[in-house]
Amino acid sequence: MKPYRWTRWVAVTGIVMLLTSGCSILEKKEHSQSIDPPPTGAGANAGEAKAVSGSMIQNPSSITIYAKDTNGFIAPVGINVEKSVEVAKKALESMVDGSASAKQLPVGFTPIISKGTTVKGINIVKDQKLAIVDFSKAFTDYNVQDERKILEAITWTLTGFPSVEKVQLRVEGKALKEMPQGGTPLDEPLTRALGINLEKPEGVEYGQSTPVTVYFLGQNHDNYKYYVPVTRMVKRTDNVAKAVIEQLIVGPDQKKGLAAVMTPGAELKKIQKAENLITVDFSEKVLGPDKKAPAEALNAVVLSLTENAGSATKVQITVNGEAKVTTSENQSYSKPVSRPSNINQIKL
Repeated sequence: MKPYRWTRWVAVTGIVMLLTSGCSILEKKEHSQSIDPPPTGAGANAGEAKAVSGSMIQNPSSITIYAKDTNGFIAPVGINVEKSVEVAKKALESMVDGSASAKQLPVGFTPIISKGTTVKGINIVKDQKLAIVDFSKAFTDYNVQDERKILEAITWTLTGFPSVEKVQLRVEGKALKEMPQGGTPLDEPLTRALGINLEKPEGVEYGQSTPVTVYFLGQNHDNYKYYVPVTRMVKRTDNVAKAVIEQLIVGPDQKKGLAAVMTPGAELKKIQKAENLITVDFSEKVLGPDKKAPAEALNAVVLSLTENAGSATKVQITVNGEAKVTTSENQSYSKPVSRPSNINQIKL
């Protein structure tokens, strides 16, 4: 991503925040969601919730969409839609406030796209991996404080499909050059480099920083725990994988309602990347009193590393150089694992 695009997106985010501050796991990569042909089922999941009762979906297919939780974070939710060659369109339709699929969302989660919005069409330019989405006029009727969240949710949902890396937005057939409420520039396609749930710690300057996306835990009022991606700005580094683990160990800003995933005192000993594999070695302090690693910790390590590591699709976790690692849920990590096909999957 070109540096000036990142800076512009961030700058607009800061302006919007100022304007609104006073206003009231693991066999298939998540990107293995498919548009053509449609997906055939769910893989292992990183968090589960029970679907709200309603009409049963005939011939269901599992996809990951992004919605807003009670703390205002944009988080992935694995829902079920009817299998279709237009699965990407169905994914966006599920993100519209008032949609039938929205009933599947966990308690406290809300769809982020304005009520009454129609997804008029999606054109996938295959050789560019570009999704061009055309919304109805109702799409522009939103609260300015949700502007960036809307862009994050749409971008991260669509780029979860292997045929999409970039997203362009249109309204009634006309390309949006900027978002209508807060002015976020849209003159170039959106990608995951936009970040999600952006966070800048004190003392870190945007111009001298590197964004890393790490997964922490959220929890709703039904005690449902789920993973939340946070793009945190860290001091500039070329070793992104190491920075990812370091930030997982640092943990979240707990004032914002997220919980840490790593065992207190966890230590990174070594991390290395070779082709499509990242090997991360921890000290024994990553283990609990039962000599097992917390399942949430290792899930978050896999999610976070595969999110940031480019070509790396698998993660090998070791403790003191030994691959005989078992989680608190008795899952073995003796072999490399890949990203899950769906995150925070809902149970029918």
